[in-house]
Amino acid sequence: MFTLKKIAQYAVLTGATALFGMTSAQAALPIQHWTLANGARIYLVATNALPIVDVQVDFDAGSRRDPAAQAGLASTTSAMVEKGVRAGRNGEPALDQNALGEAWADLGASFDVSAGTDRTSYSLRSLSDPALLNKAVTLASREIGEPAFPDDVWQRERERINAAIKEANTKPATVAGRAFAQAVYGVHPYGQEVTEETLARIDTAGMRQRYEQLIVPCRAKLSIVGAVTRAEAETLATALLSRLPATQAGQGCAPLPAIAPVAALTAAKDERIPFDSAQAHVFIGQPGYPRKDPDHFALTLGNYVLGGGGFVSRLTNEVREKRGLTYSIYSGFAPGLEAGAFRIGFQTRPDQAEDAVKMSREVLARFVAEGPTASELKAAKDNVIGGFPLLLDSNRKLIGNVANIAWHDLPLDYLDTWTARMNAVTAADIKAAFQRKLQPERMVTVVVGGKDAKAAKAAAKAP
Repeated sequence: MFTLKKIAQYAVLTGATALFGMTSAQAALPIQHWTLANGARIYLVATNALPIVDVQVDFDAGSRRDPAAQAGLASTTSAMVEKGVRAGRNGEPALDQNALGEAWADLGASFDVSAGTDRTSYSLRSLSDPALLNKAVTLASREIGEPAFPDDVWQRERERINAAIKEANTKPATVAGRAFAQAVYGVHPYGQEVTEETLARIDTAGMRQRYEQLIVPCRAKLSIVGAVTRAEAETLATALLSRLPATQAGQGCAPLPAIAPVAALTAAKDERIPFDSAQAHVFIGQPGYPRKDPDHFALTLGNYVLGGGGFVSRLTNEVREKRGLTYSIYSGFAPGLEAGAFRIGFQTRPDQAEDAVKMSREVLARFVAEGPTASELKAAKDNVIGGFPLLLDSNRKLIGNVANIAWHDLPLDYLDTWTARMNAVTAADIKAAFQRKLQPERMVTVVVGGKDAKAAKAAAKAP
């Protein structure tokens, strides 16, 4: 009998691109979309390339919905979903974490739960054989709809997480990341991070309450990719959500509280945080843009030129290659439902931090003012567009793209038009988009490392 592991090995041996019929053909697979009677929205790509079904169920239950005093509630709740299920409504016995693991291993399937900034996601992967798939869906429906949230397990988990937080706080990267997020986002939920104090306020009662409010069928977006028909997909989706509280007939979901937009920075912010470390950790940035922004394609290509293209980027050429101020440097946007951050990041010797910051700012300001050259734009298009098929060469990658379309309400033909839209971007488009989104003179700069960055620099130059 085939297993997921054997099929994955077969895909590697035969060549994923050939196996899945990728390139433009894969992008042409139609996305079917409809809404169930319970309000859940379905996005289906039916493909018989492999006898596998991937499902991702997303809810607006990411960390941006955490109360500030309980930052970390989303991530801890999602982690606890996999720690056991209570006795089922159909008479099934309760299962602890070990029993769940054994059950998934017996099925040769997998199920994961995670929480990001915007959403909580449930991911199921199973063979499409009806007997196995039905059992996997039933077990997944129990984890989605009947999590036990055992208090004794949470007490142990909280101690483990608390120890991990204390350990992370000893690292300059953690300190720099936290300072950057707080400076960029202020009181916006995107800037919240779990701490020892917020963790202490999280309990299983709060997890259950959060679940009842946010994890309901009418808020679900289900993305399905694999060897199933539309009818089979509808049955699967209905079963997955069947153990959640049903929405009253004729009633939709009450709107969730609106999240305020990320506020633009009105002035530059510079933070120099002493830290006994061999390397200074540096972040420079500001709020970026929401994923649905029409400038997305121009900003993606432009960022490849600026700092997203590795060794061929301007930042690497100017800061690393010409001046040897850092081993690696990057730039990037992190768009979400709200304006995720733009950042430049690198590490350098503490005595070189000021020079590296100065040069990085100069490169950024020049790029925003002038945009890319014709040769830079061509190279960026060749790489980004040439690599597009690699973003779709497996079920797992395709489900990620479909879920992205579903989550951000992108057009259903997004994958079909992606190449043409990227090809249509001009150097003038990139220049205009960067000038609309970035203000180099009003950015956050965080430097963590060295007793005093300026003093270290002066000492290094002293005879």
